[in-house]
Amino acid sequence: MIKFSRYYFLFSILLFLTEILIALYAHDQIIRPYVGDFLVVILLYCLAKSFLDLPTRLAAFGVLLFSYLIEALQYLNLVEHLGLKDSKLANTIIGNYFTWIDILAYTLGIFLVVIVEKFRDNYSARIKKGNDDRLHHFI
Repeated sequence: MIKFSRYYFLFSILLFLTEILIALYAHDQIIRPYVGDFLVVILLYCLAKSFLDLPTRLAAFGVLLFSYLIEALQYLNLVEHLGLKDSKLANTIIGNYFTWIDILAYTLGIFLVVIVEKFRDNYSARIKKGNDDRLHHFI
């Protein structure tokens, strides 16, 4: 179950750096709120797959549920109830307001993950099958 993946870890770092750049320099109404949310679920998925050998759908579903939970906590004003409404860190990590667009961004991000992983798995299977066929021809 625990298995380090350099591939997913490096992609996690790349996505994390992208999220930092968005947070620091994107002060608009599209990239920061929507692209950031779209990418954060991909980041969380890659981070989970960096250390856990989970099936794609299980990891994707877990990340999506976690993201929905965070959004529900925003709806319930958790940051304010914890007395952290003036904390930039708490507002950045947990957020401070619920929107259905965030739910859509999370869902689309995970949908992309599942599609990319499906293509990657199919490609890997074709490569492996091709190598097996060449081996049989050699023998």
